[in-house]
Amino acid sequence: MRKVEATINIGSSSATVFNAFIEPLQLKKWWGVDRCLIETKQGGIYSLTWNINNQGFQYISTGVITVYQPAEELLIDHFVYFNPERSILGPTYLCIKLEEVHLATQLILIQGNYQEGGDWDWFYEVVKDAWPKVLQNLKNYLESVNR
Repeated sequence: MRKVEATINIGSSSATVFNAFIEPLQLKKWWGVDRCLIETKQGGIYSLTWNINNQGFQYISTGVITVYQPAEELLIDHFVYFNPERSILGPTYLCIKLEEVHLATQLILIQGNYQEGGDWDWFYEVVKDAWPKVLQNLKNYLESVNR
């Protein structure tokens, strides 16, 4: 199975970076998430929505937190993506690993379990292109807040 990997160094503590993935207001500011339901524990739900309009939610990603180690690692398994123009895609996994290095945090993000063919190829290419840009948004946001 294919996977997407992206790495970035952020001038913030690993706790600050970790919290940006679980706090609703922060998710909105750097990732554009409209609403979320996150149970901050192993076995908890991790659900995000984007582009809410009169007809409902346009995009939804949801899964189960299988590793919850604040400031170190967040693993969302059984991660499923809903898009009204595509097949339901999943399950994948999303893994965020953090390590403080000097005065920064190295963030390693891996999203995997992509199948081959059809909408899966589209999904893989979109995610491969998007994660480096989204992580740059995260870096810009957190480093501007820390100033």
